[in-house]
Amino acid sequence: MKSSKNGWTLLLLILAGVVLGGLVGSLVSGVSGLDWLNYGQSFGLENPVVLSLGILVLTFGLTIKITIAGIIGIILAIFIYRWI
Repeated sequence: MKSSKNGWTLLLLILAGVVLGGLVGSLVSGVSGLDWLNYGQSFGLENPVVLSLGILVLTFGLTIKITIAGIIGIILAIFIYRWI
């Protein structure tokens, strides 16, 4: 029987773990015992880069916020990948 594991499955699970971890972190940010889950660092471009080509204007920007809940989500996604 062929295994269905591949890199795309892992990438999809990791992205889902980051999104769900970020959601959980933002939901519990007001709870006094769980506010540490939303602790993290943001990095990226503070001001977007604008490229004006006359009739076309392109704006590039990227900001990533890594939180404790996001890291836990990534770890859970890797465990789920190994389990399936």
